[in-house]
Formats: sequence, C-alpha cells, structure tokens
Amino acid sequence: MELLLATAVGVLTASGIYLIMRKRTFPVILGLSQLTYAVNVFLFATGRLALHQPPILNKYAEVTYADPLPQALVLTAIVISFGMTAVIVMLALSAYLSSRDDRIDLTEEPGDDA
Repeated sequence: MELLLATAVGVLTASGIYLIMRKRTFPVILGLSQLTYAVNVFLFATGRLALHQPPILNKYAEVTYADPLPQALVLTAIVISFGMTAVIVMLALSAYLSSRDDRIDLTEEPGDDA
C-alpha cells in the first residue's frame, strides 16, 4: 500500500509540474490542482495507514489510534487549495478578457510598442 501511495504522489507531482510549464492558463490551473492533490495525499499518508482504529486515544483500551492531525491538515489544505484555485481562475479570466489571449509568455512581439 505504501508503494501505491508513493507512486500516486510521484505521478501527481510530475504531471502537475509538467502542466505548470505549459504556455496556456488552463493547463497551469490543472497542474496546480494536481500539485495540491499530491500534497493532500502526502499529508494523509503521514498519519500512517491504520484501518478500523479509533481516531482518539482511549486510556482504558490498549489499542493504537489513528493520528487525527494529518486529517486536520488535509482538510485545511483542501479549503486553501479551493480558495487559491478560485483566485487563479479569476486572474486568468481577467487576463483573458483584457487581452483576448490566454498565453503566458513574457516576451513581447517585435511589433508591439506597448
């Protein structure tokens, strides 16, 4: 199971970085989303994979418990990534509406006098 999660984090990170390097805004937004999914899976995996165990320590039972901190971190990361995705989509939409193009190159055309 650890190999599967490590592979999933690696594939999501690699594809997210690849999409961020594109010259259009939509693949960049998808790449950032995939990077946030990779971080969420990584944070969730830091809490150890424990099945059928209580999330809170019980002083009367001699069982191990699942760590609730990674679950709280993942929940916080989901909210933050949703907000950041909304901000990036609005920035991309305003850039597209102002220039009628969604390219992300910083070079100017030879004929542009700005």
